[in-house]
Amino acid sequence: MDFNKVILVGRVTANPELRTTPGGQSVTTVGIATNRTWTDKAGARQEATEFTNVVMWGRTAEIASQFLVKGATVLVEGRLQTRAWEDKQGQQRRTTEVLCERMQLGPRPMGSGAPASSFAAKSQPANGNGFPSDGGQTASPTQASNPSQEELPVINFDEPGDIKPEDIPF
Repeated sequence: MDFNKVILVGRVTANPELRTTPGGQSVTTVGIATNRTWTDKAGARQEATEFTNVVMWGRTAEIASQFLVKGATVLVEGRLQTRAWEDKQGQQRRTTEVLCERMQLGPRPMGSGAPASSFAAKSQPANGNGFPSDGGQTASPTQASNPSQEELPVINFDEPGDIKPEDIPF
């Protein structure tokens, strides 16, 4: 049995640029830097950084180009693929890269200037059971003291809707 699986968690090295193939499919290449630290025989702390190119296709490429910025943390799952081509001087070239199958965005880097997501809303303090108690009029104490923290979306259960708890048959 053969197995080709890569999982990387690292930081984006440059803002991704979305391209489109002649067939109309979206593609982007993202550089990811991963760090490794260890202690050598002399007891000195050592660090090494590995740079990996990740190719993303389709909707994943579109999301990456929209939300990933230089310095952002990202988790990528995929497989290794080596491709060969001939450069302008006629030399044979090879590169090994990760073909992304799944991606998970990490927290936004500080000072990235990335726009807040379209579903961000005011945070609401909980009323003891984890649900909002004030309709979203005040920010939580954590956010009041830390304005750089991203606001989280809120679902307001107090609004009248089509479904009432007494209408649920179980």
